Amino acid sequence: MGEYVIKLPDVGEGVAEAELVEWHIEEGQSVREDDVLAAVMTDKATVEIPAPVDGKVIWRGAEIGQVLSVGSPLIRLEVTGEGNVSAADKAIEADLPSHASSPKDKGSGPAASPLRDKSKTDSPAEHVAQTPKQSVSASQTKSFPQARQGLSPLMTAPRAEGEKPLASPAVRKRALEGGLDLRQIAGSGPAGRISHEDLDAVFRGEGAQTTQGGSGPLMRPDTSLKEVPVIGLRRKIAEKMSLAKSRIPHITYVDEVDMTALEALRGQLNAGRRADQPKLTLLPFLMRAMAKAIGAYPHINTRYDDEAGKLYQYGGLHMGIAAQTD
Repeated sequence: MGEYVIKLPDVGEGVAEAELVEWHIEEGQSVREDDVLAAVMTDKATVEIPAPVDGKVIWRGAEIGQVLSVGSPLIRLEVTGEGNVSAADKAIEADLPSHASSPKDKGSGPAASPLRDKSKTDSPAEHVAQTPKQSVSASQTKSFPQARQGLSPLMTAPRAEGEKPLASPAVRKRALEGGLDLRQIAGSGPAGRISHEDLDAVFRGEGAQTTQGGSGPLMRPDTSLKEVPVIGLRRKIAEKMSLAKSRIPHITYVDEVDMTALEALRGQLNAGRRADQPKLTLLPFLMRAMAKAIGAYPHINTRYDDEAGKLYQYGGLHMGIAAQTD
């Protein structure tokens, strides 16, 4: 019996790495040639990795969410014959993390992983769990939402019923952005005025209530907090949405439109459709309306290059619709 190593193949022109998004096999499972073993995702597509030979899975080289370079060992099979495992392959596998070690090598301590695990290094929830233990400065908490701090208010007002809290507009804005109710915060300034220092104390978990002469913490850690890894397509969507938000000015315009004639047309078209034709929703009509509007105002269909200091105006229009799926 021999061993056969399956490495991450070149999954596309110019692609140097791919993210593992799905395993189709388990260790100890027998597979046949052309069986799908795993699925990896690049910036362009999701690609399935088939088995080139028959064999038994004895080792998996990564976990879901890890990013691997092209040529990295992915799976090791036990096969009939000599196999293709070289001394160099075994040296590489010896440096992989414990979850990726062979069952034969579980007693040895692995070195640091050369794979980049984006689901762990980029997880916002990981920072959430750590933040309450850290000292938060005024600059850090200027617009740090309460949810990111993992904190929740204790609803015991430190002032009389109906008494309005005293605070500057800047303090009020910061409290609003941080999800804090100023009525629940005791001010240390003249006449109970709430300052930025009072908000800093609350974000650090040191804020206190003063009702009926008592004292105690105003905030407490949220024990219901949990980490949810974001991998695959959802991570790409999040990255692109964040990039678009930071680079493209967003506007909102609200108006009322009489849709009576359009709804009548849509009902007429749906009534006459064939069985193999999809049912028309409002979305195609809305896209058509947007295309006509943007065509009438071409300066909207532009992109600003901040590095070159130029505005690029497009002649063509590309539009997409985001749909909620499982």
